[in-house]
Amino acid sequence: MPRYGRIDRDYGIRLTTCDPDADGGIYMLNLMKYRTRAEYGPGGETGVSGREADDRYAPIDVLGAIGASVCFAAEVVEGSEDWDRVAVVRYPTRRAFIEMQSRGDFQEKHVHKEAGMDHTIVMGTLPEGDVSHRAGSERVLLELWNGDAPAPDAVGPSTVFDVEGTIVGDGRGWSGARYTVLDREAAVDVSVGTPAYQLVVLKPVIQRWV
Repeated sequence: MPRYGRIDRDYGIRLTTCDPDADGGIYMLNLMKYRTRAEYGPGGETGVSGREADDRYAPIDVLGAIGASVCFAAEVVEGSEDWDRVAVVRYPTRRAFIEMQSRGDFQEKHVHKEAGMDHTIVMGTLPEGDVSHRAGSERVLLELWNGDAPAPDAVGPSTVFDVEGTIVGDGRGWSGARYTVLDREAAVDVSVGTPAYQLVVLKPVIQRWV
């Protein structure tokens, strides 16, 4: 059990046992909060920030080997909860995500995530519509909710994702995620967030949805 979150074993079983004929691409949404200082354990390296440890973890080569890719990554500008980064990885299948966990090259990198991550939420999501029109945006509002979809908090091109399940989290369930392109002057009131409704304003650094 990782110390940075609680694994939903029921969703894990669902990912593992998915019928290959019904399996397909899935977008794994990651919300990340880092430790101020990475904790590598007794005798481990010191003086490394949690963010630096996560940069060391980034398994880009492993993702490429299994046909997955980072399609979105962003720094958090502000949010109703305290997050540092958000990233979305598209896996070719659910099984590919699960099988990656047992790869030796992935496990070698995972020590850095364990050291640097304070807590995280990782959820499997599926888009309801086209995602390509959001490429090139300077600011994006990410909304997450449990239950019925709330009215949009901002005006702009948006895409909704259904949340299939949360593989790592804090016990809360989520049912939807919405990405909305923000105008430069658009204001977002993140104070309206609740435990069941999060708002996160993002500055994208990677946008490769297609």
